[in-house]
Amino acid sequence: MPKSASAATPKAPRPYGKGRIVDLRALNEVRQALGEAPHKRDLLIEHLHAIQDRFGHLSAAHIVALAHEMKLATTEVYEVATFYHHFDVIREGQPVPPALTVRVCDSVTCEMFGARELIAGLQSALGEAVRVQPVPCVGRCDEAPVAVVGWNPIAQADTKRVQAAVDDGATECPPPAHAIDSEHYNAEGGYDLYRACLSGERDVESIITELEHAGLRGLGGAGFPAGRKWRILRDQPKPRLLAVNADEGEPGTFKDRYYLERDPHRFLEGCLIAAWAVEIDDVYIYTRDEYPGVRELLERSVAELRAEFDALPEIHLRRGAGAYICGEESAMIESIEGKRGMPRLRPPYVAEVGLFGRPTLEHNAETLYWVRELVEKGGAWFAGHGRNGRTGLRSFSVSGRIKKPGVHLAPAGISVRELIDEYCGGMLDGHRFYGYFPGGASGGILPASLGDVPLDFDTLQPHGSFIGSAAVIILSDHDRARDAALNAMRFFEHESCGQCTPCRVGSEKAVKLMSAERWDQPLLEELAQVMEDASICGLGQAAPNPLRSVMKHFPDELKG
Repeated sequence: MPKSASAATPKAPRPYGKGRIVDLRALNEVRQALGEAPHKRDLLIEHLHAIQDRFGHLSAAHIVALAHEMKLATTEVYEVATFYHHFDVIREGQPVPPALTVRVCDSVTCEMFGARELIAGLQSALGEAVRVQPVPCVGRCDEAPVAVVGWNPIAQADTKRVQAAVDDGATECPPPAHAIDSEHYNAEGGYDLYRACLSGERDVESIITELEHAGLRGLGGAGFPAGRKWRILRDQPKPRLLAVNADEGEPGTFKDRYYLERDPHRFLEGCLIAAWAVEIDDVYIYTRDEYPGVRELLERSVAELRAEFDALPEIHLRRGAGAYICGEESAMIESIEGKRGMPRLRPPYVAEVGLFGRPTLEHNAETLYWVRELVEKGGAWFAGHGRNGRTGLRSFSVSGRIKKPGVHLAPAGISVRELIDEYCGGMLDGHRFYGYFPGGASGGILPASLGDVPLDFDTLQPHGSFIGSAAVIILSDHDRARDAALNAMRFFEHESCGQCTPCRVGSEKAVKLMSAERWDQPLLEELAQVMEDASICGLGQAAPNPLRSVMKHFPDELKG
């Protein structure tokens, strides 16, 4: 008996959970993009990248098809895809973006050096065939203003140079020019310390003790003692994880890129020693999407490692997608004190690692970069540096109105005035030191009159500021602190995850109030207090710092 027509007609599979019927063409395209990659939920962002890279966007049909393949709810995939700025989610009937996008950074330092004019010039020169997109910090503040043609960063960009890159099809990121490969790293004693750990020549207690003697603290902002972290995690139940934040998104900071582009194996050896000491089997490294050269370099370096060592912890490289409130806390399963993760953790964060419930050692990339040198030279060597009663060394990302912007390794406790004069070549000609961000966009703004305050943990709080990741932006008498504060608040408005009202609405209202010629200071202070008290994560709590700094330290700018 012949089958009925309806039975003979192939039906498209339905997606996992509730949602639309899967488009077979889109399903085939998703399968081609994913290739042989496993469909584990912790690879969701990687799979979204694979589709975005292949097609230049994520269609609604792709979202549904990917959810079907991964056995996830369509809404979960959609939430993750729309959370990140580097995914172009296109609904039915919407035009797809142009084949080429030129991103222009409009954060504090780039705005100081003409980003607005550059954006306007490029929009006029490149026409509709190229998308010109203002974006938050791309991590190259020392090269301001910066435009990124596809993946190719153009330092000190102007319309002519960007146009030339577009015309030449120069859209790929050049490989880092000064990277030390495994052969040269090993020739200088690389991985000798790790081998000594594996052989039993070095014991865990001696390693942790050296870190404690050095006084090494977290160098991503929080400043929690590294040795103490390792001790606490060793007492937590197994299995344990190491989550590394190599996605520094704070406007003004670029030190991780500087170190990883030059000596990736030193960082990886620090990861391996930490994993050995804390008995960790899986290492997750969250890399910044704006740094494709670093990502490719790490992939190559990890491959070199695997060829050299028979047994290694599993190293997972995870690619960010243009969101500020990610990094090590995106991968946080459980804090080192055993408490649940920050309340802000929602599906996008689950997707980055997806392993909630396991004790996790969290570190910034620079902290692990220091491990080998501290242990080899001894904690006393590191602690022997410092000024003004502080100890250790700090990597300062310095940008703004100085002659030598860049990453400068200087004694902890150095003042910004000393940093400018001794490491940055002084102020630009014709510019007088006026103020500074000591810790990126969230660290507040201090006036030149406080230029002798030591730059370190706990020294800046009395003035309404903090060092954070030591991202220092120098303002001159050609700048206004209120403009810099407004730029910072626009950044927070853009980067708010939207989960809590005080941050989502507060940053939006603050931008409007700060855009007025005359600030309503009582209303702004009331708004700042609500954001600080009621926001559920550090973004909303720290966002008011720059505006409060202006009202406290630069009152003359608000007189109208």
